Amino acid sequence: MARNYYEALGVPKAASEKDIKSAYRKLARKHHPDVNQGDKSAEARFKEINAAHEVLADPEKRRKYDKYGDRWEMADQIEANERSRGAAGAFGHQGGGAGTFTGESGDFGSIFDNLFRRERSGPRGQPARRRGQDIEHPIEVALEEAFHGTTRTLSLTSPETCPVCGGSGEIAGAVCHNCDGTGMVANAKRIEVKVPPGVKTGSRVRVAGEGRAGSGGGPPGDLYLVVTVLANNRFERKGDDLYQEVDMPYIDAVLGGEIEVPTMTGRVALRIPALTQNGRQIRLTGKGMPVLGSSSAKGDLFVRTRVHLPDKLSDEERTHFEALRALQHVAPASGAAASEPGPGGSNGTQSTANG
Repeated sequence: MARNYYEALGVPKAASEKDIKSAYRKLARKHHPDVNQGDKSAEARFKEINAAHEVLADPEKRRKYDKYGDRWEMADQIEANERSRGAAGAFGHQGGGAGTFTGESGDFGSIFDNLFRRERSGPRGQPARRRGQDIEHPIEVALEEAFHGTTRTLSLTSPETCPVCGGSGEIAGAVCHNCDGTGMVANAKRIEVKVPPGVKTGSRVRVAGEGRAGSGGGPPGDLYLVVTVLANNRFERKGDDLYQEVDMPYIDAVLGGEIEVPTMTGRVALRIPALTQNGRQIRLTGKGMPVLGSSSAKGDLFVRTRVHLPDKLSDEERTHFEALRALQHVAPASGAAASEPGPGGSNGTQSTANG
């Protein structure tokens, strides 16, 4: 592993954006896992290359990295701390300059300095308690996972209040060497998050207290998992309802019958009414997606029928279809004619039609 991002890409610190992009492409092709299947070292190198490119290809991230090195992710906190110290120094300047005012009631420079300290600090000069920022993290889940619920294990690296100085950046007036005066340290950990049943694309799963650390010992923010539910090759989702198309034999479509259809919890029997048309929609109540936040409510499953015609017919099947077609072309007889036997067995024809 290279010691820094420039070494990871094999470019000098003064490399141009074009040189960085070119080096990344060359190394990514060489160490891509698809090219080096089963090679763990190549996989680790590929991750290192991507991490380096993500930072150095972004001008703002690169500026922070050049200035703060491995602590570049805490640059905003570091710079905010420096600005606070600079402002405090300006108000607290002594020696008769523009920052000092005196009078009968005492040193007005000290009064202003105290007011400033109270604004940015808590009681007795302690750092002000401020809640940390919330963090959003995107995740993808399959439709089956959205139905049953699932878990995700996340590796998080985030700044947190320095445990040595309590976020003040100082110990007994000296710079805290644990955080180099920033009041923040990097914290790496793995957490397992439960994704509840019924989540949709755009759902936000809240994990309390796993966001950015608060300043001055303030409470941390929250972590929000922003969900994207992947498309499914069998079911189409609309809200909490599911839709699918199911093939059925043409005989069942004409005469009625029973077919098995898949659901999210297994196959169930579906009764098909006689003379079911192609494209008819049949509802299965409660066989859709769970309603997010409810322990029992579910949407519905809508089955669209797709009548399946045979590719070929046997001779016997063709004979029956020809007979059926002949029946379809027989003109309906009047009531009087139908009640009287006629020559040629007209009663037999009527009987066949009824059969």
